[in-house]
Amino acid sequence: MTADPDWQPRLESERLIVRPLEESDRDALYAVAADPMVWEQHPMHDRWRREVFDKLFDECLASGGSLAVIRKSDDSMVGHSRYDRYDPENGGSVEIGWTFLATACWGKGLNRELKRAMLGHAFRYVARVDFRVGETNYRSRQALDNIGAARDPERYDLDRYQGRRVVHLYYTIDRAGFVEGPLSTD
Repeated sequence: MTADPDWQPRLESERLIVRPLEESDRDALYAVAADPMVWEQHPMHDRWRREVFDKLFDECLASGGSLAVIRKSDDSMVGHSRYDRYDPENGGSVEIGWTFLATACWGKGLNRELKRAMLGHAFRYVARVDFRVGETNYRSRQALDNIGAARDPERYDLDRYQGRRVVHLYYTIDRAGFVEGPLSTD
């Protein structure tokens, strides 16, 4: 394992290029995020609004782990994901999240392909990857089940958004689970 993790790598899969997010990506990524369907199950369901998206985009740029997701076939922006909350203790862990893809990409295996590339990179540095997902975001929860992430019943966060209580659940995959899990056959 390398001592200094790179949380903004350039990754490539069969159909995707994943690269560090740049300020110049703002409008292209907003074109993806402007579809309210992307956010319908997300606790922060209004990220399709430009002012809400711009705040998210600024936070993502400042995080040091945000990634643009580009479709190789037409070099178009199709989404975003992010590494965050790196903890070097106990073999290391990092969170993968803030992932969203254009609705035209749904059901085509691109999220699975993205997560396989990101997990493969993460496990060069850490023993465990965490995912934090809104309790009512059933689409994302199903996607996590499909890639072999297990829900940690002991961990959750309580937040508030627009005066409403928001529960975030945690899912995890460890290195062995990745190597032996459903993504190993891709």
